[in-house]
Amino acid sequence: MTIAYVIVTVTTVAYCLFSAGADFVRWERVGVAMDAVGVPRRWMPWLGVPKAVAALGLLIGFWIPMIAIAAAAGLVLFFGAAIATHLRARDYSFGLQYPFFLLAIATLALSTAV
Repeated sequence: MTIAYVIVTVTTVAYCLFSAGADFVRWERVGVAMDAVGVPRRWMPWLGVPKAVAALGLLIGFWIPMIAIAAAAGLVLFFGAAIATHLRARDYSFGLQYPFFLLAIATLALSTAV
């Protein structure tokens, strides 16, 4: 296990927990962004679930590497879909979905190299 893998994975876990928490408490800033792309606010808690589960999967992945790979792949798909949703709505503003997507890709790449 490399230092880069640990640092990137722990950072991804922190970002996922932050993002899931923002969804669970229905943070207004996230709600406004969802309004802009046509996603109903009532979906917010449900969109937090895969992020929280992925964070747990990445943590378990320190002991069971295949779980980390699956969790990271799920995050790549999740944030790829988020980007697609923003682009479909012609929302070209810079949002957190882009750095989250890049972090998920880095985590996936490093988790497959471990």
